[in-house]
Amino acid sequence: ITFLSLLTLLLSPLSQFARVWIPDADEVWKSAELTKNYKHGDSTLHLTLEDGMDIEHKLDDKTKNLPHLRNPDILVGENDLTALSYLHEPAVLHNLKVRFTDSKLIYTYCGIVLVAINPYENLPIYGSDIINAYSGQNMGDMDPHIFAVAEEAYKQMARDERNQSIIVSGESGAGKTVSAKYAMRYFATVSGAATEANVEEKVLASNPIMEAIGNAKTTRNDNSSRFGKYIEIGFDKRYRIIGANMRTYLLEKSRVVFQADEERNYHIFYQLCASSHLPEFKNLKLGSADVFHCTNQGRNPVIDGVDDAKEMCTTQHAFSLLGINELNQKGLFQVLAAILHLGNVEIKDRDSDSSIIPPNNRHLTVFCELMGVTYQDMSHWLCHKKLKTAQETYIKPIPRLQASNARDALAKHIYAKVFNWIVDHVNKSLRATVKQHSFIGVLDIYGFETFEINSFEQFCINYANEKLQQQFNMHVFKLEQEEYLKEQIPWTLIDFYDNQPCINLIEAKMGVLDLLDEECKMPKGSDDSWAQKLYNTHLKTCSLFEKPRMSNKAFIIQHFADKVQYQCDGFLEKNKDTVNEEQINVLKASKLDLLVELFQDEEKVTSPTGTAPGGRTRLSVKPKEVRSGASSKEHKKTVGCQFRNSLAMLMETLNATTPHYVRCIKPNDLKFPFTFDPKRAVQQLRACGVLETIRISAAGFPSRWTYQEFFSRYRVLMKQKDVLSDRRLTCRNVLEKLVQDQDKYQFGKTKIFFRAGQVAYLEKLRADKLRKACVRIQKTIRCWLVRKKYLRKKHAAITIQRYTRGHQARCLVKYMRQTLAAITIQKFQRMCVQRKVYLQKQAAALVMQTILRAYMARQKYQGLLRNHKAVFIQKHVRGWLARQRYKRSLRAIVYLQCCIRRLKAKKELKKLKIEARSVEHFKKLNVGMENKIMQLQRKLDEQAKDNRVTSERLNCLETSHAVESEKLKVEVSKLKGIEEEAKNNANRVTSLLEQLERLRKELTTTQKEKKTIEDWATKYRDEMEKMVAELKQQNGLLKTEKDDLNRMIKEQSQQMTEKMTRALAEETQQLESDLNEERSRYQNLLTEHLRLEERYDDLKEEITLSVDVTRGMDTSLTLKLQKRVTELEQEKSSLRNELENKEEQFQRARVRLAASIFIPQRQELDSENKKLKHDLTAMRQSLLGNAGAGAGAPGSPPYKVLMDQLNSSCEELEVRKEEVLILRSQLVSQKEAMQHKVGYMEGHTHTHTWTCANTHMLNEDRKLWLVYEGLEETKRLLEGQMQQQRRSYDNEVEVLRGELQSVKEENNRQQQLLAQNLQLPPEARIEASLQHEITRLTNENLDLMEQLEKQDKTIRKLKKQLKVFSKKIGEMGGKEGGEMGGKEGGEMGGKEGGEMGGKEGGEMGGKEGGEMGELKPRGVAVNLIPGLPAYILFMCLRHADYVNDDQKVRTLLTSTINSIKKILKKRGDDFETVSFWLSNTCRFLHCLKQYSGDESFMKHNTPKQNDHCLSNFDLAEYRQVLSDLAIQIYQQLIKCMENILQPMIVSGMLEHETIQGVSGVKPTGLRKRTSSIADEGTYTLESILRQLSAFHSTMCQHGTDPELIKQVVKQQFYIIGAVTLNNLLLRKDMCSWSKGMQIRYNVSQLEEWLRDKSLMLCGAKETLEPLIQAAQLLQVKKKTDEDAEAICSMCNSLSTSQIVKVLNLYTPVNEFEERVSVTFIRTIQTRLRDRCETPQLLMDTKIIYPVTFPFNPSSLALETIQITGSLNLAFLTRV
Repeated sequence: ITFLSLLTLLLSPLSQFARVWIPDADEVWKSAELTKNYKHGDSTLHLTLEDGMDIEHKLDDKTKNLPHLRNPDILVGENDLTALSYLHEPAVLHNLKVRFTDSKLIYTYCGIVLVAINPYENLPIYGSDIINAYSGQNMGDMDPHIFAVAEEAYKQMARDERNQSIIVSGESGAGKTVSAKYAMRYFATVSGAATEANVEEKVLASNPIMEAIGNAKTTRNDNSSRFGKYIEIGFDKRYRIIGANMRTYLLEKSRVVFQADEERNYHIFYQLCASSHLPEFKNLKLGSADVFHCTNQGRNPVIDGVDDAKEMCTTQHAFSLLGINELNQKGLFQVLAAILHLGNVEIKDRDSDSSIIPPNNRHLTVFCELMGVTYQDMSHWLCHKKLKTAQETYIKPIPRLQASNARDALAKHIYAKVFNWIVDHVNKSLRATVKQHSFIGVLDIYGFETFEINSFEQFCINYANEKLQQQFNMHVFKLEQEEYLKEQIPWTLIDFYDNQPCINLIEAKMGVLDLLDEECKMPKGSDDSWAQKLYNTHLKTCSLFEKPRMSNKAFIIQHFADKVQYQCDGFLEKNKDTVNEEQINVLKASKLDLLVELFQDEEKVTSPTGTAPGGRTRLSVKPKEVRSGASSKEHKKTVGCQFRNSLAMLMETLNATTPHYVRCIKPNDLKFPFTFDPKRAVQQLRACGVLETIRISAAGFPSRWTYQEFFSRYRVLMKQKDVLSDRRLTCRNVLEKLVQDQDKYQFGKTKIFFRAGQVAYLEKLRADKLRKACVRIQKTIRCWLVRKKYLRKKHAAITIQRYTRGHQARCLVKYMRQTLAAITIQKFQRMCVQRKVYLQKQAAALVMQTILRAYMARQKYQGLLRNHKAVFIQKHVRGWLARQRYKRSLRAIVYLQCCIRRLKAKKELKKLKIEARSVEHFKKLNVGMENKIMQLQRKLDEQAKDNRVTSERLNCLETSHAVESEKLKVEVSKLKGIEEEAKNNANRVTSLLEQLERLRKELTTTQKEKKTIEDWATKYRDEMEKMVAELKQQNGLLKTEKDDLNRMIKEQSQQMTEKMTRALAEETQQLESDLNEERSRYQNLLTEHLRLEERYDDLKEEITLSVDVTRGMDTSLTLKLQKRVTELEQEKSSLRNELENKEEQFQRARVRLAASIFIPQRQELDSENKKLKHDLTAMRQSLLGNAGAGAGAPGSPPYKVLMDQLNSSCEELEVRKEEVLILRSQLVSQKEAMQHKVGYMEGHTHTHTWTCANTHMLNEDRKLWLVYEGLEETKRLLEGQMQQQRRSYDNEVEVLRGELQSVKEENNRQQQLLAQNLQLPPEARIEASLQHEITRLTNENLDLMEQLEKQDKTIRKLKKQLKVFSKKIGEMGGKEGGEMGGKEGGEMGGKEGGEMGGKEGGEMGGKEGGEMGELKPRGVAVNLIPGLPAYILFMCLRHADYVNDDQKVRTLLTSTINSIKKILKKRGDDFETVSFWLSNTCRFLHCLKQYSGDESFMKHNTPKQNDHCLSNFDLAEYRQVLSDLAIQIYQQLIKCMENILQPMIVSGMLEHETIQGVSGVKPTGLRKRTSSIADEGTYTLESILRQLSAFHSTMCQHGTDPELIKQVVKQQFYIIGAVTLNNLLLRKDMCSWSKGMQIRYNVSQLEEWLRDKSLMLCGAKETLEPLIQAAQLLQVKKKTDEDAEAICSMCNSLSTSQIVKVLNLYTPVNEFEERVSVTFIRTIQTRLRDRCETPQLLMDTKIIYPVTFPFNPSSLALETIQITGSLNLAFLTRV
């Protein structure tokens, strides 16, 4: 394709903007843009580089080749290089660089090749979640990955029944070994092992061993594989790993004795040296790696980040895992340590032709000790060799150089033997135990190598790569040819590079290897003579062979990748690979068993002329198999011959398989992460055949489109009239118009094939069309925007004018109003001023008048007041003066009277004294005395009389006086108080006067002080005012601070409240998560238990199948097995007989023990029986005494009949009991006789068991057997009675203990209360004792009420038992009793309602389970009530509880559970069946709770439902079993639902274009992905919604609990979101803006579905949040820091790795979109660095949320349930 023709097609007339690639010395290729039109014949191109520099590029004068054109930006970064429109070296290199450095993608497809670039960084893309994501996917549907290649190989092996191979190649450090390791890990994970031996773990465990003994550090790689290996992983018919086999190629033995600078020996040597301090390695006498010559030549024995001691532990563990025991490990380590010591053996010159080892050489001594050989023999043959002639044998010393070479050859030979021995044992451990059905081979081999000095190793490596490249070319060519033939397009021969001439040059007759083998056979053959033969043979005949100009000891071969110059020195020695025979013989005589085993098949490989000089490099080839009977010539093959044969065998194996290619690329030599060196990369691309693949593809039709994809992508280039119903015809018509040259494309059956560059041309046309459409849209939009702007301006101008004019009018009106208002204001203001003046004057006049009148009135009042006061003073003064005069006159008068009366009295006293002295006086006195006495007597009587009257009056007066005296006393006391108060007041007045005087003085002093203080106060006030101002200011500040502090405290309190609330919420959430984790862990354990059960069933089936297989085996083997089975059966029979004998002896001892123990027990039981009879009689009497009026109450005729029947049955029971006792004694005596007889028979027959004949003889009349059965029955009866008695006794003891404990507690409590009461006062003590007594009585009352309730329950239970007993007695009694019992039972059954009875328990359970298993969910859901099987099962269970049959209950429940499990195992993939039984299991569980009698479950029951509760059995344990079963069914439902939804999710949510035309299909290359166009059979979003609706309607029809439906829907949406997001993260083609819009639309449709089903609150929408945020991330802007901040805050449900992954994968679909810059991604990573999250990239699709079963009682009455005949449950009857 010429540049001019493409320019004509692709470029517009202004072609100066075309972009091209030009060569560059540093970057290999540089991008540039034409600045001038190119004209035919121009010798230079005017270009502008990307950095803005203008240059002139000169074209080659000879070829005139134009530079390569660049692909459109939209095609850059594609998953497949073949999707590029221009396929050439710069395009490939640029695409790989963009993917590697910008998108951080290390895998890229190149046709059938996976290109893997070593990132030198651990990436989270190899976990089990990634493996699960790629498992089962098509190769083109996911992003390139080693797992995709492995899945393709695994799928093709299963689909095509053909073995597969994965060929991993690349140079050292490119990551070959890691890629092969991940491929094997994928197979081990997705397939599993067919046996319990964990073969996949052993396959993976072989890697550490092979890396330890076969990998070493080189200048290019710290863990470089120095050998090639081909691992065949075997699979059985079910495609599970059963074993593996390893073949090795081309071990680099020379590394054992020589390493270049900065390189190391094999890892195992350094691991041994690092572990030399351990006790188990002390005997090896090792030290640091610097001590040994074999490990210190590279002068860098340490690898950064690698702990050799730890790696040694890993190696030992791998050895143990692969079955290499500790003894063999010890031997291996001894041999390896001996190699290190051998390398330190120093050989010195004795003379010019001989050498010697100094005696007692320490390292040689240790070598001989470790190898178990003699020191003298080994030291002798290290310096000598044996020469054989026809007659004699000579021993000849050798010089030091040859001796050193012989020593190194021996070390390399020993190491090669150890390597081969380990490989053999690894293969033995991995060998399959069953027949291999197919295999997948993984080839890990060198890539093409070229160094400054290339020797025999590089020659063999490049020879192998030539063969592999030839096979690769043929395979690519074959695929191209098959594609063209399949599509029926004209086939033209593609000219591709055929490297068969180069291969012939190497391996053909007289080729390089042939001449080398021939030279090795020559007695005096040398490297120089071999070089001359090569020159003479091929220099003139083969163009691929050249001779260097400056050398006669080298040659050049033109390989497919590059020219390589090989140095001939050492070729012969390395090809012969000889070692001294006598040294081998010394080693064969070793005492070390492992060493003898290594050399037991050693051949005598010697050169006819002895060991040649040199030979520092040895090669080892591990053939696939060595035949023991081969001839000696077969063992003398050279290394080149062996390698050619093994390579031919490898190619034969590869040609018999379907190959898959992985090419590993090393991006840089400095091992920097994600750093791309174009020079190094292009070298490897040329060497590994990737560019050859591109060239082959570009030579034909590299771009391929299906008709539908072409129509969808380029629909914009078609007119409406061009679109026809036939897509093929439409595409043909359009292409004929767009591309005139028909050679540029071809129409196939299903695809259109384009030449290179045509897709770019079509993309340019599409972009131009879209650009024109955009311009037109922009023009229209801008016109619309400008017109809208003009209309807005016009409308605004009119509005402004309107508002301006309105404003002016309003201003005028406002002015007029203001003027009028001003006049009015002036008027009223003037009036107000005048009125104010008037009012002021009026008020002043009134004030003056008021003041004057008041003054006059006050003056008059003062005058009147003065007059009145003067009159008052005069009145009191005059009165006082008059009283004073009166008092003076009165005192004078009284004084005068006193004086006069005193005088008179004195006179009378003197007179009386004189009279008394005279007698006459007495006589005079006595005269008339009698008369006087009489008169006096009369007067006395009168006075007595008057006295009586007076006394009476006096009494009255005394009474009144007493009252009055009391009053007076009170008054006197008051007066005394007043007097005292007056005295006090007087005293106080005096004191007050004194105090007043003192106060006056003090006042004077105080006034002076006051003045001083006032002055000071004034000063102080001023200061205080200042201080107050300052304090006010400070107070203000303090108030402000206080307000701030209050606000801060308030905020902190709010924060603390929020924090506490948040902490509480987090704690609650944590507890909920812990609960969910525990629930999930428990449910996972149930899942594991179910898996183990299924595994157990599978093993049973396999055992059955193996038995069937053994029937078809060889006859001799069958006979041997039958004989062995017979022996085992005999042994089993003897063991069983011995066991029966022991059991019989035990039974005898047990009978004897029972005879000695059960007699007192029986007596106790008899007494207990009598007691129970007495209690029964008392209860019967009490019942008869408390008979009610009802017919069915106790005392009624039916009840009396029942009592009569009970009495009769008791009497009959007593009679039968006596008969049983009599029979028991007879049985005991007969059993003793039987034992004696049996012992007699045993003594005569010397056997341990009864034979069938003896048994028949003893049981001829069946009496002995009946006796034995009776004895067993008696024994069981007695044991049951004893156990029952023991249980009752234990219960009584426990009750008594509880009562004793309660009494003790009550006593302690009473003592404490008494001690507390004694400390209280008497009144409080009485109150406390009363309170205590009230509390005690209340508690006793409550206890009595509880006992009463218990008694009521017991009575109800006893009544139910009596009803049961009455039914049994009715069946056992006569006809009348039977009729009555039947009638009573029928009444009871009718009264209870809703019971189902059947036959016996086992039969009922089995039949019902079988019939239930045959139910059709759809028919039951449509025609019958939901949960009918659960109701039927519960009614059967209730009937078993009603008849108190424990066996029937257990049988029914067990058979029900087992039947459900069998149904699920048989039809576990049917969603309807699983949903049906999940609903019925939950309903059955709810029924067991609802009718269990537990009050917490009976809250919503009706009284009738409470009557249906179970009365005899507590089924809590079975409820747990049913709950576990429901969890298992739920998990099975989720798996079934996931299996149905899984194929729909990716197609419906991602690939299908729900909004047509939003996104176009980009070119996909060779790996075609699933089409996003809705073809027939393609799943769409509507398919998912229909399926979800089907799930929902099915569960609703089956009556599934609404809460359970919500949990199922939440799980469904989680699966949809997780699978969609995982595929989005693994598909670069899905990460675009338009796809984000599609996803958001699809999510909105799912939300609408939730809204329609009223399920928005079930938590399903939250599970889609990560997917929603990923879709938003695809649509938001991704340029600035603000965008980064918005993304970080928006994507809180996505992890950092997921966000970065989406940004790296973001791919523009159209040219108008922009890629995300690396700087922006780094900004996002920096902002999200502090996030605490798991590094997992993908969501775990295997998560099942823990399920709960909230209690949901049923309102359905059991008695209303009807069973239709369609259920085939005729064996059930209603009772």
